Amino acid sequence: MKTDSLRGATIVITGASSGIGRATALAFAHHGAHLVLAARRADVLAEVAAACEQLGARALAVPTDVTDAAAVQQLAQKAAAFGEGTLNIWVNNAGSGAIGRFEEVPLAAHEQVLRLNLLGYLYGAHAVLPYFRRQRRGTLLNVISLGAWLPEPYTASYTASKYGLRGLMDTLRAELSNEPNIHVCDIHPSYIDTPGFQHGANYMGRVVKPAPPVFPAQKVANTLVAVAQQPRATTMVGWPAYALRWSYALAPGLVGRASRRLFDTYFQQAKPAPVSENSLFRPQPVPHGDTISGGWRAPTTPRNGQWLGAAVAAGLALGLLAWQRRAR
Repeated sequence: MKTDSLRGATIVITGASSGIGRATALAFAHHGAHLVLAARRADVLAEVAAACEQLGARALAVPTDVTDAAAVQQLAQKAAAFGEGTLNIWVNNAGSGAIGRFEEVPLAAHEQVLRLNLLGYLYGAHAVLPYFRRQRRGTLLNVISLGAWLPEPYTASYTASKYGLRGLMDTLRAELSNEPNIHVCDIHPSYIDTPGFQHGANYMGRVVKPAPPVFPAQKVANTLVAVAQQPRATTMVGWPAYALRWSYALAPGLVGRASRRLFDTYFQQAKPAPVSENSLFRPQPVPHGDTISGGWRAPTTPRNGQWLGAAVAAGLALGLLAWQRRAR
């Protein structure tokens, strides 16, 4: 496949039933790709496949739990058969989280987050790289997170999984450095409007929202298409990803303490919510569960929106202060 053409390319997308995955499937469908769509919910997945076919793409729905290594291997096999022996692009996207104080989140929930976010991506890479090596070409796209660069309080296992993905993918890039046509590309979004916040487990007992500014999932989908056409190792999506990444790199202790205070302030004023596993372990009915948007881009009141604006401003200010001190 030429890097400037996606028409007829065989592309696997995990977590394709909603959010970023669903937006990405439709974005690639517009380019006439052959799509293999994976997620746990067969009925919703079939709807996404039908929507892709209406846009002129070929699409195959393969219900898959990415925490099952054998199931991911079977996904790769079915995708290769669908592509008549060729696999061009694999998008690792399925994932979730569990928010709460570290010791108050059950170990089973921590373990499930690591299985989904870290091992699920490892299983995907392990399944597809043999095809890429035989073809001497292919692109592995990984939707990771700003959380791979900036640890956020009360997201311990989520952050651990994202930091782990950075190490895993850096290692794969090193191993594949003698294969110039095999690309490992990481995408790090800022806060995105998806149903993921409703899907993840909530052990805080408070409403969990993405912090503004919240970007549409389509922005990530468009970025994935662009990187598939012109591969590059690391891409940040949204200006807060750049700002907070470098602020933390310059002043990790100060930014860490500031973020803990800001998160504590937010949760003190947030509305109560049930403590729930939601869809972490198995699909459950949740609001916006089969949509691209989670409904988070509605206007917020000044009070609800102030805390993240303050976080960004504080991060930038602290980073600049640290840089000035080091420059002296």
